[in-house]
Amino acid sequence: MRIGFKSQGAIWALLMAAIVIAWSTLYFQSRRLEALPMQDMWMPPNQASTWRLGDFAYVYAMWAVMMAAMMLPSALPMLNAYVKVSRRMNARPAQALALFAAAYLGLWILFGILPTLLQWRLHGLVWLSPMMENQNRGFAAGVFLLAGGYQFMPLKNACLTHCKTPMGFLLNEWQGGLAGAFRMGLKHGFHCIGCCWAQMLIMFAVGVMNFGGMALLTLIVCIEKWVPLQARPIAATIGFAFLLWGAGIFLCN
Repeated sequence: MRIGFKSQGAIWALLMAAIVIAWSTLYFQSRRLEALPMQDMWMPPNQASTWRLGDFAYVYAMWAVMMAAMMLPSALPMLNAYVKVSRRMNARPAQALALFAAAYLGLWILFGILPTLLQWRLHGLVWLSPMMENQNRGFAAGVFLLAGGYQFMPLKNACLTHCKTPMGFLLNEWQGGLAGAFRMGLKHGFHCIGCCWAQMLIMFAVGVMNFGGMALLTLIVCIEKWVPLQARPIAATIGFAFLLWGAGIFLCN
């Protein structure tokens, strides 16, 4: 059992290191964009037809790091609950934790393909600048209104309820063994994407590499999942804030 505890400790250390490395990468990249002369930095082409494979790879890598930085912290209560249950139910709890976390994070990294393709299209429409900042206030307002409206949808409420009640999720969805741990991680990842996909789009409204925007959105996601209130009222409160923000952008356009 001591070996299992040590192995779980190593996995927790890797998860914490991944969060720190991801946030550090985003911070230094955002500072680099501010500091370097425009002629010395890589920027996405403004015509969709001129994007090369390397451009897609760079943008996707950026989104993958963003997904890890923004979505791993909010999953910590679920991972902690999984550890407590897995110690009693799994013969190899450390490996099960690693697979659960890998499935969850891997799904979010795959999700990064969608904002990559959307960013490619937005650059083609010249709605994003070469610095990846929003250039279309109507689109920015629409993103906030979409994110705000989604906060009131039944799917949002159902997915957030799963994310806010780790023990309930584990008791209802428990699957034994390592394969079961991986499947549970995927299921939690799908719930989390169903909860937060619209919030991730807000980065296109505030600037894709806006470090403050990333931090604020991460805080909002964590508040939604961590604050001990029912899903509906907390989602509605955040939804009203998004709607007001979107309306403010639209009215000031």
